[in-house]
Amino acid sequence: MKSETKPSVCVVGLGYIGLPTAAVIARAGCKVLGLDVSQNVVDTINRGEIHIEEVDLDGLVQGVVARGLLSASVEVAAADVFVIAVPTPFHKDGADGAKHAPDVSYVLEAGRTIAPVLKHGDTVILESTSPVGTTEELRDLIARARPDLRIPGLTHETPDISIAYCPERVLPGRILEELTNNDRSIGGITPRCARKALAFYKRFVRGECVTTDARSAEMTKLVENAYRDVNIAFANELSIVSDAMGLDVWEVIRLANRHPRVNILTPGPGVGGHCIAVDPWFIVHGAPEDTPLIRTARGVNDHKMHHVIAKAEGLIEAHPAAKVACLGLAFKANIDDFRESPARFITSRLVRKFGPRIHVVEPYAEELPIEFTDTGVAQIDIDEALETCDIFIVLVDHDVFKVVPLAERAEKLVYDTRGIWPDQPRAVREDAARLKLAP
Repeated sequence: MKSETKPSVCVVGLGYIGLPTAAVIARAGCKVLGLDVSQNVVDTINRGEIHIEEVDLDGLVQGVVARGLLSASVEVAAADVFVIAVPTPFHKDGADGAKHAPDVSYVLEAGRTIAPVLKHGDTVILESTSPVGTTEELRDLIARARPDLRIPGLTHETPDISIAYCPERVLPGRILEELTNNDRSIGGITPRCARKALAFYKRFVRGECVTTDARSAEMTKLVENAYRDVNIAFANELSIVSDAMGLDVWEVIRLANRHPRVNILTPGPGVGGHCIAVDPWFIVHGAPEDTPLIRTARGVNDHKMHHVIAKAEGLIEAHPAAKVACLGLAFKANIDDFRESPARFITSRLVRKFGPRIHVVEPYAEELPIEFTDTGVAQIDIDEALETCDIFIVLVDHDVFKVVPLAERAEKLVYDTRGIWPDQPRAVREDAARLKLAP
């Protein structure tokens, strides 16, 4: 019996999603070319090394590179399947109509890059989180670039290629596991396209793969993250109300969640990352008159950052001799991803106002982001912070912060936006007179 030939694959974009995806596909035995605009990223991967932090990714990349299944390049090459995993940010400037508008330029540039090498039988899959209609826009671009190809949805004949949308659905820190085990929504330009993409994903996905149309799959990913954003906004607004009333929000949530049909999420200093902090705006932009709840939730979560800044400034100003440790810059625990991070934004604002009095503790950063350059601010570890700092602003719930025992922080003045130290004496948190300043 003749063995099945495994498709060759080109993954466009080797960032936080693209590189793990390329490595997992290569692990399944497919020959994968990773395409990226950064020569440094390409060289790093071709050495069997990685440029991002993700659990177990280093060993996997080293292995598939050594076996000749994964290589990287800045030049596109022919393949059987093209997976596009490039950024889709939003515009932060402009008038009301342009602010928060989706930026799909990277997706379209990826389409322009691969169009010249497409051939009969190829499959193009967009994984980047995108506003509804982006897959069709990508299809139309390919159609203009390759009039010699019959394009799905634009021909009455059997199309030469297939085009589909399949968003990633992973949690940083567990990407490899979730790429394999999570269910996938696969939306085709046509049902035939969806089936072609389904056959590809079943090579390395153990979770259920459900087919639909491209627009529904695009909306599904946006809805998933907007749902989370709305629920986090409730928790963050509750934390602000509790502050005003002198209540411990963590105690309130703990007790409320004992109700069998209540599950309030955890508040924090805001919402970060490239998904939850961005994707709801794609829905708002597509239906601005019909999304008051989603828009308000985004406003609540963005406002929470400014609430934290104001409260932290008041605490620091009340103690002009105190040294301050800001714990964490990442957008969530135990990763090195600082995209749209509220902790990074809050810390940079405090540095702008208080300068070298602020000390940054971020175990997942070898060096501080560019906005901290020439500020005189020191990056220290948690042990040095405990020895030298008086005020602790907890912004990220890294495990290394959680395990600090009460005995080492009992006399510190703590503003804990993550609730990682529930045993911190309330009197020390609220009574400035008990603060013991370092010499």
